[in-house]
Amino acid sequence: MTDEPTPYTRADDAAARLAELTGVERHDVALVLGSGWLPAVDALGEATAEIDTTDLPGFSAAAVAGHSGKIRSVRAGDRQLLVFLSRTHYYEGKGVEAVVHGVRTAAAAGCRAIVLTNGCGGLKESWTPGTPVLISDHINLTGRSPIVGARFVDLTDLYSARLRAMCREVEPSLDEGVYVQFPGPHYETPAEVRMAGVLGGHLVGMSTTLEAIAAREAGMEVLGISLVTNLAAGISDQPLDHSEVIEAGRAAASRMGDLLSRVVPRI
Repeated sequence: MTDEPTPYTRADDAAARLAELTGVERHDVALVLGSGWLPAVDALGEATAEIDTTDLPGFSAAAVAGHSGKIRSVRAGDRQLLVFLSRTHYYEGKGVEAVVHGVRTAAAAGCRAIVLTNGCGGLKESWTPGTPVLISDHINLTGRSPIVGARFVDLTDLYSARLRAMCREVEPSLDEGVYVQFPGPHYETPAEVRMAGVLGGHLVGMSTTLEAIAAREAGMEVLGISLVTNLAAGISDQPLDHSEVIEAGRAAASRMGDLLSRVVPRI
């Protein structure tokens, strides 16, 4: 009788298949590109391979506009980058394991660091659409954890202070804040946004925190960057629309690509 596969062995299987399809035995740094970040990927370096997420075991097709459903292997200087051009969101109902499968696959593929990006709502009126903000900490309101079993993982310094400082060396104007993940897929109400602010949050969205926890469990250094695509509900009197999230990302593509291209080779 064989042992039942675990989320970790399933990630090992996906990483082995990834190496076969890309011809890259080991990757160094992973990136997960959130809504609005897709146009920035071309600035990272030379693509040496691109595959569909569905080519790997355990992955599903992209379900959200602005995500391409591709995984790209990119050469940037002496680093081999593993770039996920889509992610599985918690609100898709596929379970927490599916949400963090890409992160675990990246760790199994050799990545020692990961850059998690997202498009989000901002609570500061000075953060106009297109503003990048470093994530200094998070509040996970999904009520879930990706960790299997009684494994107690320290999240005190989850978002690397070293990597945040390095980003500010590259772009001194970068601000930082606490990211609050709501379950979604509906946007937050103005009252929920006020609650997030009372709790100490500055950014609200529907991704990232579960992936960050899984990355820490796997021993990866984590850099989180949010792209403010809109003011959160109640901060302005404008209605929220996902197409505006995508458009804000397109408008900020050159800045985001420049930022990533200067930061990632230094990780």
